Amino acid sequence: MELTQIRLLVSDFPTVYRFYRDVLGLKPQFEAENGPYAKLSPDIGDAAIALQDRAQMADVLGRLGAEPTGFRALVVLRVDDLDTTHTELTSRGAEFIRAPEPMGDRIRVAYLEDPDGNLIELQEWLALREEADGASA
Repeated sequence: MELTQIRLLVSDFPTVYRFYRDVLGLKPQFEAENGPYAKLSPDIGDAAIALQDRAQMADVLGRLGAEPTGFRALVVLRVDDLDTTHTELTSRGAEFIRAPEPMGDRIRVAYLEDPDGNLIELQEWLALREEADGASA
């Protein structure tokens, strides 16, 4: 078995697509602002976030249930400099629900939501697990 992607089911595809492309700066594999599907990647690594129009998927399955409430997904993105990224994304219109703060000894995090209510965690790694474990030994 091979994991190929994590896909977010979204209600307002164009708005969420523009958020991931224009605010977070992820690169679309192909232009698909009106959906019903898109896959976007960060500058570093092989990971990707896929978006799927929720209504289109409901048609495919014949059902999908009510609109989700509360946080249903958490997208985690690693950045080199959390303060710089926080400033840059805020200037592009991102509204953070938690400003950059330490989480333990190894990382700093900040949180925001995409326009469909999915939670996004930005992480800055202060030390790799091996470095942190070696320092305490």
